Amino acid sequence: MALIVHKYGGTSMGSTDRIKNVAARVAKWHDAGHQIIVVPSAMSGETNRLIGLAKQLMEHPDPRELDMIASTGEQVSVGLLAMALLAIGKPAVSYAGWQVAIKTDSSFTKARIESIDDAKVKADLDAGKIVIITGFQGVDANGNIATLGRGGSDTSAVAIAAAVMAQECLIYTDVDGVYTTDPRVVSEARRLKTITFEEMLELASMGSKVLQSRSVEFAGNYRVPTRVLSSLTDPLMPLEEEASSGTLISFEEDTNMEQAVISGIAFNRDEAKITILGVADKPGIAYHILGPVADANIEVDMIIQNQSVEGKTDFTFTVTRGEYVKAMGVLEGVKNDIGAASISGDAKVSKVSVVGVGMRSHVGVASQMFRTLAEEGINILMISTSEIKISVLIDEKYMELAVRALHKAFDLEKA
Repeated sequence: MALIVHKYGGTSMGSTDRIKNVAARVAKWHDAGHQIIVVPSAMSGETNRLIGLAKQLMEHPDPRELDMIASTGEQVSVGLLAMALLAIGKPAVSYAGWQVAIKTDSSFTKARIESIDDAKVKADLDAGKIVIITGFQGVDANGNIATLGRGGSDTSAVAIAAAVMAQECLIYTDVDGVYTTDPRVVSEARRLKTITFEEMLELASMGSKVLQSRSVEFAGNYRVPTRVLSSLTDPLMPLEEEASSGTLISFEEDTNMEQAVISGIAFNRDEAKITILGVADKPGIAYHILGPVADANIEVDMIIQNQSVEGKTDFTFTVTRGEYVKAMGVLEGVKNDIGAASISGDAKVSKVSVVGVGMRSHVGVASQMFRTLAEEGINILMISTSEIKISVLIDEKYMELAVRALHKAFDLEKA
């Protein structure tokens, strides 16, 4: 008997019929003798509806009150799923995050989990019950409900799996695993049987929306084997077949197979580029530029500082498009203080990244990537690298062309 955590996304919980399918799938695992914890998301579209209601009353909703509202979507889901399981004779009990309790900090709308008290959950599991816990939320030290941000149910599920030392965390989604790139952009994209946590973390942080990057970080830090698989299959399919389906996110040292040089290509349309021209090339200039940006709670991604010419340099960085106007406003406010000649920006750029642990032991990945883009006439605006990733910023209109060309150049359609 193993302890398994199931996580179901909003699409899987999108109607009472789909909730019945989730209940049938969970019951199948429970009938096989496994202890089961389920972490469902709110029904599809429900969180957006709740936030929309809040914005009708307050243009910029108070974060604490917004969390109070947004957290109710998951509470409805856990109650409905518990009822669906009880209706077919399965022992089930549902809990909100604060009842477990899942303790978070007080960063409303983007809280981080600090601890999980698993005593109540383990007692219910030992009594043979299926335990259903709200994702996306917890409670801070002052008893306030705090949500974890978009995709937070993934993080909740992995964190709970780590706390109870689950054998595996199964993330059920509307896709059947992790692909070499988005199949909607490249029809030849191939599903990966396994991928390392490092690779998945890079793909998630670079724009792949299969998993929230914080959930992958949790899984890697606490060594929780995590599998991404489809919730749209027959819920009564043989358990052995289901347990080996999808993509297993594992530890590099756990596999004896030589890693492919490149495992996948991620892309992100949600990018904007800002350039500060003609600032003094002196110690502290980067801080004086990015300090006010950070104080405005704006996240910065790629950063480049050019070579100094006659004591002056240019400084370029990227932010999300949603924060582009805000960031430009912040910089215009400090333009005179930092002595900038001018500030310019471009909100029509995209980031494309190649990712693979095999890059550690293979040379020539960067040159092949740059040659492929050059052959397609695609100009590179910025470059960022890590040990297992190379990212480039390009004009938005070339993004899909770049992804298709790179997918072919690195033979990712081949197993």
